[in-house]
Amino acid sequence: MAPLPRSVQPKARRGFDLEAYLESSTGKRRVVNYRRGAVIFSQGDPGDDVRYIQKGAVKLSVLSHIGKEAVVAMLSPGDFFGEGIIDKAAMIRLLHEEPAFSDRFISYMLTRNIRIEADLVDHLFNSSEKRLARTLLLLARYGEVHPSRTLPKISQETLAEMIGATRSRVNFFMNKFRKMGLIEYNGGLKVNGALLSVVLHD
Repeated sequence: MAPLPRSVQPKARRGFDLEAYLESSTGKRRVVNYRRGAVIFSQGDPGDDVRYIQKGAVKLSVLSHIGKEAVVAMLSPGDFFGEGIIDKAAMIRLLHEEPAFSDRFISYMLTRNIRIEADLVDHLFNSSEKRLARTLLLLARYGEVHPSRTLPKISQETLAEMIGATRSRVNFFMNKFRKMGLIEYNGGLKVNGALLSVVLHD
């Protein structure tokens, strides 16, 4: 088959270039640094922007009317957050005015919706041991193009809140995983891909 003329060759799809996006002159965007443990926003705060994480980690949690906290997710570089509190009209305007942002954001949201459904199934049908193993693999971005074996600093208490178990159960399973060589504690928590065997085991 003859090659297409240059004028009608399909263009290769390029990934979201964060640096170029931040440096472009269109739109309102800025880089903000937060100290460790700082509250970025709380329930009930007005929202007028969407955040994109370049470095570090963000704990996303909700508080019940009786004051009980539940960790919804641990976010890391490449994740968006804040879209849940932004005004609908402002969000629609942002997606229309920022095509580079829009492509990346829609792809992210589709992936996240699939993950939420999988999380629900995980909580309904899997043991706390499997839920912990799956959570550690997700935090390490197992299966992605550039996985990170070393996790951002995260406490066993936070892990317990994420999987709906007690801290003592998390501690028990973490020690078990370490003895099996599935995780390491040298220079931070490192996750080995072999941890997947716990998730797949019947």
